[in-house]
Amino acid sequence: MDRRSFVATAVAALALTAIATPSVHAQATPANKVVMQVSDNDPAKWNLALNNAKNLQTALGATNVAIEIVAYGPGISMLKSDSIVGNRIGEALGAGVKVVACENTMGNQKLAKDEMLGGIGYVGAGVVEIMQRQQQGWAYLRP
Repeated sequence: MDRRSFVATAVAALALTAIATPSVHAQATPANKVVMQVSDNDPAKWNLALNNAKNLQTALGATNVAIEIVAYGPGISMLKSDSIVGNRIGEALGAGVKVVACENTMGNQKLAKDEMLGGIGYVGAGVVEIMQRQQQGWAYLRP
């Protein structure tokens, strides 16, 4: 093998290694993925969803499951800063559960982000988020 062929082979091998090796900063999505819908203005429904999330993390290991709770419609009220389940939502966020609010609902209810709990995320449309997650292979739960 001449020098030019050797260099070309070495460069190709390095490129393949870079592509095949995940970045240190990249975070892999676990095989277990669950998206939950909460569209009821009911603390009992929220507590059930939060209990489900906690039980999933306990059973599977928190690093082995991705959990996203999507709130829209009347359910978004429990994400307001004065929510009676706000402490539990904060605990879930701290445990790695993603909680997102539907911006369509927020617009319809004239809610601003500064009126919502800190740490939550936002999606344009809650129903679209749930649909897309299901298309990506996420399990769907509605407590």
